[in-house]
Amino acid sequence: MLHGVLLIGLFSCAAFYIGEAKILKEISFSPMIIGIILGMLYANSLRNHLPETWVPGIQFCSKKLLRLGIILYGFRLTFQDIAAVGTAGILIDAIVVAVTIIGGVFIGKLLKMDRDIALLTSVGSGICGAAAVLGAESTIHAKPYKTAVAVATVVIFGTLSMFLYPIAYRAGILGLTPDEMGIYTGSTLHEVAHVVGAGNAMGDEVAKVAIIVKMIRVMLLIPVLFILGYMVAVRLARSTAKDTAAATTGKSKIAIPWFALWFLAVIVFNSFDFIPAQGIKVIEYIDTFLLTMAMVALGAETSIDKFKKAGAKPFVLAFILYVWLILGGWALSYFLAPALL
Repeated sequence: MLHGVLLIGLFSCAAFYIGEAKILKEISFSPMIIGIILGMLYANSLRNHLPETWVPGIQFCSKKLLRLGIILYGFRLTFQDIAAVGTAGILIDAIVVAVTIIGGVFIGKLLKMDRDIALLTSVGSGICGAAAVLGAESTIHAKPYKTAVAVATVVIFGTLSMFLYPIAYRAGILGLTPDEMGIYTGSTLHEVAHVVGAGNAMGDEVAKVAIIVKMIRVMLLIPVLFILGYMVAVRLARSTAKDTAAATTGKSKIAIPWFALWFLAVIVFNSFDFIPAQGIKVIEYIDTFLLTMAMVALGAETSIDKFKKAGAKPFVLAFILYVWLILGGWALSYFLAPALL
């Protein structure tokens, strides 16, 4: 297994190195995104020559290290962040997340899409991009290629918004104040990196609010994961009932995503400022590396054939959700935010 882990680690080092390129830094292209691209390139070139004894190491990275990375992600958040933006940020975030996920799943059914891909795409669009997709993947146990497809949609539309938002704001098209624009940006852009990039392009006042609102959205990953865990338990109970009467004994268990509890515990711990800022930066760097390893491992299990199998529907769904985020998020920020700020 060690060989597989080292292989993924080397690819992750390469992702960090490539991420230092000036042009990639300017567009906030994170090592995680570069990692899944490198993994997919490997999957479609040299993957067939990999010794089978290395495969468990890759799977370890895509599952165990993934959960550890999500837990450590909590060091980026504190409950003080919630108080900083107040009711406006919390309420608008909750509306955006709920409508995006529920609406995305419903639209996925109308499009007759694969259920897991529709859910992962909706969670990624609604919460925090790749990190949310990874968290949901760990809960519903989706196949790696489905995760990669969902992440791809997040990258495409999130990156596009990162350029469009500053242009629209500078041109005065949106008619939003800096605080309102911060709420709009934080509640609708996909990745944390996208929010940081767009926020910095619009000024410190917008960036500060945008990042805090985005972090609140990330916190909403916790209840979403528990709901998904319950859904998985119900689905398993129903499928079991078709084959055996055992499900009628009432002994079916809810698949509790324990890493979500640890994620919450880390946020609580981090809210007390026990660790100095420099220490938090080190933890965040380690966390980004672990999540990059997970992304590389997921990419290494994703071939072009599996993308073809998924078809164009995931991107159609992601586009529909993207339109909702732009228009719906603007309406909430323009009409609701002023009343709550």
